[in-house]
Amino acid sequence: MSKKVLVVDDEKAIVKGIKFSLEQDDMVVTCAYDGEEAVKLASENSFDIILLDVMLPGLSGFEVCQQIREFSHVPIIMLTAKGDDMDKILGLEYGADDYITKPFNILEVKARIKAILRRGGISEDKSGLHIYGELTLNEEYRRVYIGDKDVNLTGREYDVLEILILTPGKVYSREALLEKLWGSNYPGDERTVDVHIRRLREKIEKNPSDPRYVRTKWGTGYYFQP
Repeated sequence: MSKKVLVVDDEKAIVKGIKFSLEQDDMVVTCAYDGEEAVKLASENSFDIILLDVMLPGLSGFEVCQQIREFSHVPIIMLTAKGDDMDKILGLEYGADDYITKPFNILEVKARIKAILRRGGISEDKSGLHIYGELTLNEEYRRVYIGDKDVNLTGREYDVLEILILTPGKVYSREALLEKLWGSNYPGDERTVDVHIRRLREKIEKNPSDPRYVRTKWGTGYYFQP
């Protein structure tokens, strides 16, 4: 089945190029050129992934990301200015799954999209329920619950928790998590991992500053406490 992609950027030439390239891979591409249109399309349609520029007229990309996260788990890749680390960190803070800096190679964009879609797919051999106290992780549907409440995690936040929960007690360094989640050639840095851990704790822990589940081994990394 063809994957549905929403591309959001006010530079029509960039949108046209991305749309053409993705359609060569049999993806169905919808385009938006401002923030309000993007939120409206995301609320009225079911997309598999969204490419979202930071600099937009009207609502900024950050605001669009934040609003979409109120009703959808759809993976979001932010398109940021080259070398602007603050944009990257803010994008993750607002709930983005990944970021790509401009100018970009369209082959990199396609590779990132495919990697996220592969991780987000439901594989037939995944049917495990992992229950620890009030926390439940459902591998088959990639859902996390605290009690009977469905926790609204981004795809990346889920990936972090799943890696940790499948090997309880094992300590992962920031470098190891970065490589597992984004690959060895990822240009990002360890702060990316820290942002996702912090956001994850804010969503699943009663006291994020004294976490019950996602623990820190100082000077080493992170682990899941069963």
